[in-house]
Amino acid sequence: MSEADDRRQLQDLMLSYAAAVDDRDMARYRACFADDVEIVGFGEAIVKGADTWTASVESQLEAFSATQHLMSPQLATVSDDAASARTDVQALHVLKDGDGAMFTLWATYLTNFIRTADGWKIARHELVIRATQQTP
Repeated sequence: MSEADDRRQLQDLMLSYAAAVDDRDMARYRACFADDVEIVGFGEAIVKGADTWTASVESQLEAFSATQHLMSPQLATVSDDAASARTDVQALHVLKDGDGAMFTLWATYLTNFIRTADGWKIARHELVIRATQQTP
């Protein structure tokens, strides 16, 4: 497989990650991760394990009537069966109990990937918050 193919697959994986959150498709979301994924920066604690993380995200999404995650093209590096990427994201969250209030997040995902028998999976995923804004 060429490096260009790997890069396309990594980008598709991150786009699938975003679409799964926005569509509330937790099975598709879970499929993005290695079983022992490490999640950093989405709260004070580091979360370990794809099942634990997926359940946490599903619970957090209950606060929003809609979300949209807009992803930038990635800056990726591939080395054999491992890869890393920086992906900038703007995430819009419509608050369910906020009469149209919206929370916007500007951030960067720093993600490490591993190639598995089922394709690329997220092995470590870190959120670096750049700014947030809530509008009434």
